Amino acid sequence: MFCSHEKLNLSIDNKTSVILFPHPYFEVTGILHQPKLTLFISFAILVLQHSNDAAAQRALFVFGDSLVDVGNNNFLNSIAKSNYFPYGIDFNMQPTGRFSNGKTFVDIIGEMLSLPYPSAFADPNTRGVKLLGGVNYASAAAGILDESGQHYGQRYILSQEVLNFETTLDQLRTMMGRDNLKNFLGKSVAVLVFGSNDYINNYLLPSINSSSFTY
Repeated sequence: MFCSHEKLNLSIDNKTSVILFPHPYFEVTGILHQPKLTLFISFAILVLQHSNDAAAQRALFVFGDSLVDVGNNNFLNSIAKSNYFPYGIDFNMQPTGRFSNGKTFVDIIGEMLSLPYPSAFADPNTRGVKLLGGVNYASAAAGILDESGQHYGQRYILSQEVLNFETTLDQLRTMMGRDNLKNFLGKSVAVLVFGSNDYINNYLLPSINSSSFTY
């Protein structure tokens, strides 16, 4: 039986591991075959290459919503911001743009992989060598559907985050060349965290959005 905060490490082969994190708000109430099992896997990440050389080259690219936003919305015309206390009170004692009192779970994943915290894409300082540690494209109120969270104002929806990623790729390609970029990305990690706003700030708001009548 697994507890709600247990980390599961599964070895697939000599170069690949899967790290599964059950959602902290759900608990397993029985063994795997019982119908009352409520195990909710909230994150699965494939980490390739475990040599020291590969580890030095890996980067973390984060896509998502407020669960993993590290300040992109602070640079956008949005009311979905976390640039005030008590946000960040346990992270350098000041707001960091994260919708958390401290680190996000992606921050912790990065620490486990010895990766730096990726800078927010919208931050003008996210350029040059900073890109080599990865970039965070996540934006509070963002959803998979374009209209999700639109009542909060400007945000990077999923399709825009992909376009922002392409902008980063263009910059990296200029810095290191096409072949080196391919190798660099092959040793990097991408995390996507989406879906909640498509329910909370779309489907469940029929007065604003029509998705509940469509689906």
